[in-house]
Amino acid sequence: MNKDKSGMKPKDQQPVGRHRTLRAYAQQRITTMDLPLFPLKNVVLFPGMVLPLHIFEFRYREMINRCIDEQLPFGVVLIKEGTEVGEAAIPHQTGTAAKIIRVERLDDGRMNITALGTERFEIQQIHDDRSYLTATVKVLPTINNSTKLAVQMAQRIRPRIVEYVDLLSKVNNSDLKLDRLPEDPMTLAFLIGIALQVPVEDKQKALTLTSVPSMLAHEYNLLSQELVLLQYMADTMVETQAMNGGITGYIFPN
Repeated sequence: MNKDKSGMKPKDQQPVGRHRTLRAYAQQRITTMDLPLFPLKNVVLFPGMVLPLHIFEFRYREMINRCIDEQLPFGVVLIKEGTEVGEAAIPHQTGTAAKIIRVERLDDGRMNITALGTERFEIQQIHDDRSYLTATVKVLPTINNSTKLAVQMAQRIRPRIVEYVDLLSKVNNSDLKLDRLPEDPMTLAFLIGIALQVPVEDKQKALTLTSVPSMLAHEYNLLSQELVLLQYMADTMVETQAMNGGITGYIFPN
């Protein structure tokens, strides 16, 4: 299947023109639209998330070329049943539309693309009349973003995501940095969904929640669980390193 890929050659990259989004269709009083689907096994795309993809299967070459030619978004959906390669998989009902913002074409027809998550959607009906799946979808609304509860939940979760990134950086011995957190509760909820290193099923649940306070509450619980685990890992790192310091290489010191 098509895997994430970075390191694209700047000279071969082609910026893509402005694509229509699901929101644009909604503003034109079109409540549903047909959208090409890109099912992935280990990716949950959130609005605002950048997704690099390597396109090599013929059906997805056809799909991406159509999206470029017709300036269409495509839908990224987590696979519920099946695999990425071979027969079409069964996707989850909720996904995120992605617009192509950069294309690198390779000599053999393969492509490296960069896509950006835009609007969440719900699948109304799946169609299999093309080599790739398409679906009739509608925009998934986001509600209660400006309520007092949403603001309170956003204030409550901010210290947790900062602590989470700091601990994740320490445990992974990396230099993870979190830019200034957004004030808008909805944007913050999507950002946390992107940042969380949790099972895709937990991410998918966050994606399906329409209420911003509900999404933030779900992410708060996930962060609480992850912080306990990360703190334990951080506290035992020194001891574990000492135990691994023996000549034999076993976990017990010599």
